[in-house]
Amino acid sequence: MTQIPITQRISSFISWVLVVDLGLVLLSLGWFLVAVLGRSMNLDLGLDLWYSLWNPLIMPALGVLMAGAIASGVVGWLGRRFKTDPS
Repeated sequence: MTQIPITQRISSFISWVLVVDLGLVLLSLGWFLVAVLGRSMNLDLGLDLWYSLWNPLIMPALGVLMAGAIASGVVGWLGRRFKTDPS
């Protein structure tokens, strides 16, 4: 049985977190666009609720997405830099 390198496991975990976080960010973007469109037609589609979730939920999700993208790049770079395979 072949053991998976730690950098590959970390990279896979970071990628999974980024996919989930990206889904949350895109869902919140879609909600924002629909709510703004609803506000322009005098419909209440949750824009005030979206604004109330901006600081505690959406901004941290954006921060995790940015930090995860940077971390993914660093782990990939480290994996290539310290690769012990001679090929």
